[in-house]
Amino acid sequence: MWEQIHANKRNSLLLMVLMAVVLGGLGYLIGMSVTPTPYGGAFGLAIALCIWMILAMVSFSSGDAIFLAASKATPVTKDVHPQLFNVVEEMAIAAQLPMPKIYIINDPAPNAFATGRNPEKASLAVTAGLLGRLNRDELQGVVAHEMSHILNRDILFVTVAGVMLGAITLISEVFLRGLFYSSLGGRRYSSRERGKGDGAQAIIMIIAIVAAILAPIMATLLYFALSRSREYLADAGGARLTRYPEGLASALEKISQNTVPLASANKITAPMYIVNPLQEAGMKLSDWTSTHPPISERVKILRGMSGASFTDYSEAFKKTTKHSTPIPSSALKDETVEIRPASKQGPVSSKEQFRNIGDVMFKTSGFKFVNCNCGIRMKIPPNFGSGTVQCPRCGTLHEV
Repeated sequence: MWEQIHANKRNSLLLMVLMAVVLGGLGYLIGMSVTPTPYGGAFGLAIALCIWMILAMVSFSSGDAIFLAASKATPVTKDVHPQLFNVVEEMAIAAQLPMPKIYIINDPAPNAFATGRNPEKASLAVTAGLLGRLNRDELQGVVAHEMSHILNRDILFVTVAGVMLGAITLISEVFLRGLFYSSLGGRRYSSRERGKGDGAQAIIMIIAIVAAILAPIMATLLYFALSRSREYLADAGGARLTRYPEGLASALEKISQNTVPLASANKITAPMYIVNPLQEAGMKLSDWTSTHPPISERVKILRGMSGASFTDYSEAFKKTTKHSTPIPSSALKDETVEIRPASKQGPVSSKEQFRNIGDVMFKTSGFKFVNCNCGIRMKIPPNFGSGTVQCPRCGTLHEV
């Protein structure tokens, strides 16, 4: 397993080095175009690195808290959803990781994500819609996928790459807007500067403008490649942890078929979710998402696995996509992980889904549930002033 993780880290580091080259090259060219001196390029490179370091410090110090707050995630206890806590505990033990903090997003759209700088400070967030729609096997598949992200240190890689992408975009925007507001950078050079050649400086300016336009596109493509490759590995890891690939495959289908938009999602947070939450209503499984592999392909790979090991996933990937495997299998040729039988829990009906989602959202909001012997179930708001409540059907008094 660790050989797989280290190999994927090497691929991620290569992509991040390429993004760093784009960031440094952009800063150097802008510096040369703005300051026509021998030290202009070095000055621009230093400014670009400073911007990246400032954004990185903010991201590493409080990035997970900012992300959870932006997603409107609420920390919950085991009383709110015991099954979720049991599943997370199982997958944490299977992955040999500390128990992450658990959050619930009060939203009917099904989705989930993991965040945190390292496994010791990791957090797992799921939506009420996910808990209401999935059975235990499917929920276990989603949790295992996110635990694999934590195990593989994906959150750290994606955070660093995302900050680098943000720095590149910010520098490009500032430079291009500065040119626009200064009449495309037109200014009068001194006679000393003109002596160095206005023609050469104009060429450098044109190159810098082209670089400022192309750099965010190149960085975005590299970021997409990084995100997509790590989604494949997380699917493989999720199938291995649960020993039941069908659970994750079925969950991905249900999540992708959702037509309710996730209200708290945006372009910045979307890549962190297990499925792109910004897809249009009615989006087909075969459609491509921005930073995720196509759901239809992920489902076919999972259902094409003859076992639950990384090797089985690699073989299914090659058969499904007709491309070389995204994760090397040579280190685990002797590994055998058999697929376990499905649990006895059946599918969740539409009526049950609607009721389950409502219950989760009420519990997350602090409501207390009181069951009366007459069969009625009362939902008591957190600001209820009295210590007792009377059943509206039979009149029985219950302590809150």
